[in-house]
Amino acid sequence: MHSYKDKKVITIGIVHELTGLSERKIRYYEERGLIFPERTRRGTRKYSFTDIEILMKIADKREEGVQTNEIKQDIHNKKNNIDVRKEMLRGQLNAHFKRPH
Repeated sequence: MHSYKDKKVITIGIVHELTGLSERKIRYYEERGLIFPERTRRGTRKYSFTDIEILMKIADKREEGVQTNEIKQDIHNKKNNIDVRKEMLRGQLNAHFKRPH
């Protein structure tokens, strides 16, 4: 089950109001592959609270002078590290709880 924070139900206008980022800038971050909203049948972008948190982190890094390609690489590296940790933990749990034949 997904957390309420991951449900994509927030429109770009509300994201703009919550973050202070312009709709143009939010769309730009999507074009750069930093954020991934869902689309309705009519093409309306829908964001989650997690997306908003990511956007705020992106905005903070941009204010510090970090380029979007560096941010994208950082996001990619963090995702890979999380995936690796999950696999390691899964392996440890399987080894620990494996039933003898």
